[in-house]
Amino acid sequence: MTSAAGPEVPVLVRHEWCKGCGICISMCPKKVLEAAPDGKAIVARPEDCIKCETCEIMCPDFAIRVVGGRSRGVAQGKGDVAGARG
Repeated sequence: MTSAAGPEVPVLVRHEWCKGCGICISMCPKKVLEAAPDGKAIVARPEDCIKCETCEIMCPDFAIRVVGGRSRGVAQGKGDVAGARG
């Protein structure tokens, strides 16, 4: 996985899964991702990530994961789901 150096990397990119379509790069509201020379996404500004998960949601190849993103709790049954009946 490609990531920037540092103690906490908010976005992980599986370089081998990425086809370089650029959707994640264009959709990121904080411009955290950039294209590497081969056109595939890399994490250029991890400190700017707001963990909105747009890159992960929009990636057609499931090549991106936002670490500690908001939906993790819901996916694991720990969060509230809007509109859920109890």
